[in-house]
Amino acid sequence: MSNVKQQVAKRMKMHERAQVQLELHFPTYPQEWLWHRTTRQGFTTIPRTLPLAMQVIDAQSKGQPAGHTLFCLWTRYPDNPLIIVENPSTFASEAGFFGERAVDTWRRRMKKLRELGFIRTKSGPSGDFHYVMLINPNAVVEFLHRCGMVQTELYARFIDRLSEIGGHADVQDIRAYWDKIGAKNAQEGAPPGGQTMASVAEGAALETGEDGAAVEGGNGNSTQATNEA
Repeated sequence: MSNVKQQVAKRMKMHERAQVQLELHFPTYPQEWLWHRTTRQGFTTIPRTLPLAMQVIDAQSKGQPAGHTLFCLWTRYPDNPLIIVENPSTFASEAGFFGERAVDTWRRRMKKLRELGFIRTKSGPSGDFHYVMLINPNAVVEFLHRCGMVQTELYARFIDRLSEIGGHADVQDIRAYWDKIGAKNAQEGAPPGGQTMASVAEGAALETGEDGAAVEGGNGNSTQATNEA
């Protein structure tokens, strides 16, 4: 007789549970109308917390919401953090901007994303945003939270979602990184007063120089990143 304690029921994976419900509620729906990643072409991989990151962005860019612009960048994610923008007008139209000022409007949104730390950029043949590196949005949201720039309720939903998808390690990793940089600065005798969240988190979010990103902290002071990572 088998030991009951050894008979551990295998928990169904998310896609398996979804398939059971699909067959129950939509058993005869034509497959031609459905999109499956394993059978269709033209897919990418994006963080499941992206909708919440977009809300954080829009809250910090009222009047010129830039969340959708970030989403459009992620839909072009080539399983590598670097995107090459050879034709800015294409990216502008995908983000919903049209007319003579479409590219200018798109660039303003991109500047906001860079300012908040969701992207890092280098200039190239197509302009200031020819090379775009996508930063882990989970790390950036955590950074902005520490700067006092994320509403408590929104941050709580962000943490809950991370727990649901098994992504809390992203936050733990970036915190450990900040601790390591902080310890290094302390060992080298860096004055405590000169150490900002931006300088600790530079490798995860911001940069100066050509891309000069500055984030307004919760106290209204500008938190400027260094470029030493």
